[in-house]
Amino acid sequence: MKKTQILQLLLLAGAISNVYAGEFNQMQPSKSTLTFAYKQMGVPLEGKFGKFAAQVSFDPAKINAAQARLEVDLASIDTGSSEGNDEIAGKPWFNTKAYPAAQFISSGIKELGDNRYEALGKLTIKGRSLNVSAPFTFKQMGAVGIFDGTFTLKRLDYAIGEGLWADIGTVANEVRIVFHIVTNAAPIKK
Repeated sequence: MKKTQILQLLLLAGAISNVYAGEFNQMQPSKSTLTFAYKQMGVPLEGKFGKFAAQVSFDPAKINAAQARLEVDLASIDTGSSEGNDEIAGKPWFNTKAYPAAQFISSGIKELGDNRYEALGKLTIKGRSLNVSAPFTFKQMGAVGIFDGTFTLKRLDYAIGEGLWADIGTVANEVRIVFHIVTNAAPIKK
């Protein structure tokens, strides 16, 4: 390849990425996941939520204006067994009849460097709202933005697993939440 062709390709690649540089705000539900991991009687287990929505407003150049809101349909839980799914929807656990959704609303995003950030905000489950921080990474690939993060919550702080299930020897108190949110950027209008 001639130097001029290489230069033209580089300029074209730069122009394409600049067309999409801006705010990432359109979640791709089919490519996004929300999973969790915990221990029951010392055995590591995992599960996922099949239905959740994320409203993201994220521009790496304007981090102070970034916002995130996540709503999870708690009845969409998949523990790996229908019996487990039915149990966790019940009153001692999520009580999905009274509290069908969990919600995270950010109050701010902090930049940590090297494409690492931290979302600060309130997580509400079963009517209890507590402050959480969720570290995440952000990767941009043209018009696609990918957010990957993890944080740990203590289930008993949200009354998840009441009564006999409050025994942390049976089900650990710590639950690791892992999110993979894929978004599209709105094209910049010139």
